Amino acid sequence: MKEDAALLPVEDARARTLALVSPLPPEWVRLEEALGRALAEDVRAQRTLPPWDNSAMDGFAVRSAELSAPLPVRLQVKETIYAGQTPRQEVQPGTCARIMTGAPLPAGADAVVMRERTRLAPGGDEDEVEILETVGPGHFVRPRGEDAREGEVLLPRGTPLGIPELGLLVGQGMLTAPVPRRPRVAILSTGDELCRADAPTEGRIVDANAPALSLAVLRAGGVPSVLGIARDTLEDVYRHLAAAGGYDLVLTSAGMSVGEHDFVREALEKLGVERDFWRVAIKPGKPLAVGRKGATVYIGLPGNPTSSLVTFELFVRPALRRMLGHPDVEPPRVSGRLDGELKKPEGLAHYVRVTATWQDGELWARPLATQTSGALRSAASATHLLHFPRSSSRLATGDKVELLPLSWGA
Repeated sequence: MKEDAALLPVEDARARTLALVSPLPPEWVRLEEALGRALAEDVRAQRTLPPWDNSAMDGFAVRSAELSAPLPVRLQVKETIYAGQTPRQEVQPGTCARIMTGAPLPAGADAVVMRERTRLAPGGDEDEVEILETVGPGHFVRPRGEDAREGEVLLPRGTPLGIPELGLLVGQGMLTAPVPRRPRVAILSTGDELCRADAPTEGRIVDANAPALSLAVLRAGGVPSVLGIARDTLEDVYRHLAAAGGYDLVLTSAGMSVGEHDFVREALEKLGVERDFWRVAIKPGKPLAVGRKGATVYIGLPGNPTSSLVTFELFVRPALRRMLGHPDVEPPRVSGRLDGELKKPEGLAHYVRVTATWQDGELWARPLATQTSGALRSAASATHLLHFPRSSSRLATGDKVELLPLSWGA
């Protein structure tokens, strides 16, 4: 059997990763802190909105039944109602009320005629208006309770909280919301060749993985903590991992392959982490490993910077979204067409960095010239990942392709 045939397919690896995580315990937080999380319980409306029938237009509140006569219909204007005011008079036969957008509909009126479909009555003054169109009941009226009715479920458990949802809660007078707490994520880089950005290099390279992953965790809604850089010894890797107790998720970078200095897998075993799987049929990112100890999930990411970010998108970000209570955690996908040609052997699913642009109503994806996993610059211009399926060996210009929008861009 070919080695690639024994590797775990991407979809299976993601499903097994997601099976290890669940929404975290709830907390009540201010609405601005709830953005990007999902509701931990049903939220019921505390107010009926709008609290009264109100006008959707600047115009005239009328009795619609009076507008069936031959047009124009002349009506006497009894009052002007502005938003925030209470109507003082009932609309009687032969009368109407000038009304502004958002103002309460006066008693007796059941419709609004927009101002552009009226005119001042010839020979009259501003107290008389001619209506130039017929309307039915409810025309340009926002009915009471259209947005919410007191006591009903306003937003069900699991609803992702974006800006409209939070605006809806503000309209109910709410200042806080129940959401899963943010995942606490520890990030560990490994490698004798690495140093911090503020340290002299002396023949080493600056660790970009931990800072990049930290930003990715932050953007995904987690709370990152960088554990530092472990040297290429079993003892030092174990010491750093042993200090990661109490986190919801621990991400390691590098040390997951089969090299003489790759000690992360051995250190995790020594720590008592039960490994769920190791190695996925994917490029970049084949040496991915996932396991759990107690309530903490451990994900061993590849050491190459771009491989680390790609596997974060495909496996870590969905896991964080589940921890944050989102019901739909799969990476988003859009359809596009390939602008170029791609070839590979069958066996591994490739996730190709591309720049996608709209042309003639379709999204065209052009692969970046460099697909090197060891250079972050090869990811800097990417807008999407193009899924080159495991069973395919060639894609040509114009072929339909599956694209995954990237979260790491500006």
